[in-house]
This record gives sequence, structure tokens and C-alpha cells, in this order.
Amino acid sequence: MRVVICDDSALFRGGLARLLTEIGVEVAAEAGDATDLDRRVAETAPDAVILDIRMPPTFTDEGLTAAARLRRAHPRVGVLVLSTYGETGYAVRLLDLGGSVGYLLKDRVDDAEAVRDAVGRVAAGEIVVDPEIVTRLLHRHRHAELLRGLTEREQAVLAYMAEGRSNAAIAGRLYLAPKTVEGHIAMILSKLQLERAKDDNRRVLAVLTWLRGNG
Repeated sequence: MRVVICDDSALFRGGLARLLTEIGVEVAAEAGDATDLDRRVAETAPDAVILDIRMPPTFTDEGLTAAARLRRAHPRVGVLVLSTYGETGYAVRLLDLGGSVGYLLKDRVDDAEAVRDAVGRVAAGEIVVDPEIVTRLLHRHRHAELLRGLTEREQAVLAYMAEGRSNAAIAGRLYLAPKTVEGHIAMILSKLQLERAKDDNRRVLAVLTWLRGNG
């Protein structure tokens, strides 16, 4: 797996590059800003990009803008956005881009396996939301109208869906049969009024409904 890292801090980039190399991820290139990132991705064709959410010149949401541009220009490249701030609104904007995207708190970078898992999953076409954000939402989501009808078990299943977990992974974590998980997901989609549609990924829409209800 090959990645490009984009962060304005050379110290952080170097540390992350060393960590990734130690866990078997090839760092194809490093970039210091969004413009440099576009060039590096075009040159190296990585499996995934890891970028900070706040970069020059304004240090606000340049990472999200860059992520949107990458999704359009390189739809097969996974995008993992790192943030010091666990802001739900950022996660919603990122997931709205569609495709293989992830939102991870920078504090998680100390956990090599968590980083390896997140990068691997976005590179494989999955979505990832930091577990800390999911946990916060789990404690708040009862106030959102569309989510009030979910049972405690359905809440737990949706929390793992928000982390981008597969049905098999959810079944393993909750000690349920895969068919039981499928039933819970079907009920969640029904309660959130997400009807089957040809062009929609209802799992992603369910997560977005949850995030928007608590943003």
C-alpha cells in the first residue's frame, strides 16, 4: 500500500512517515500544502492520501477543500483527513464527498494499528469515522428526531456502521450472528426512512443522517 502525506509541519510529516514505514506502508511522497499535494498525487498515483484538515494559507478547512478536489480528480484514491478537533461538521462534509474517505483525530496517530487500519480501509474503498466522534454522538443522538426510535442494539450497530465496519466486523464485536446484524441494519434503514434507491449507498446515508442530527 502506497500513500502520500500532506501536512504543513515537516516534523509531523516525518514522524508519521517513519511510523507508516515501520508498519509496512510505503510513503510515496510528502507535501507541505494542498498545491504540492495535487502534484505529488498526480506523480505517484498512491492508494491513499493522508492530509491535515487545517493547512496554509488560512488554516481553516483547506484539507477538506483538497479532499473534495482529490475525490473529483482521483476517485480511486482513498482520502484520510486528520484533525486535532473532533468536529462533527467536518466529518459530515467529508462523508458528503462520497467514496472512500475517512476522518481521524490526530491523537490517534500514536496508535500505529489504528492508523494502519484506517489507511487500509480507505484505500480499500471503505469509509472511516474516528471512534471518539462516534462515541460522542452515541451519547447525544437521542435528541435527533429521526434517531429517537432506534433501540439500544440498533444504536450500537449504527455506531459501528459510522466507523465504517462491515457486517462481519459488527457481528464479531457485538457477538451476534451475521443474519441478526443484517436484520438490525434493515430496521435502522427503515426507521431512518432511507428507501432503496439505485444510486444511493444507504449505509453512508444512515451515517450522514446520524451525524447531521448531532452536528
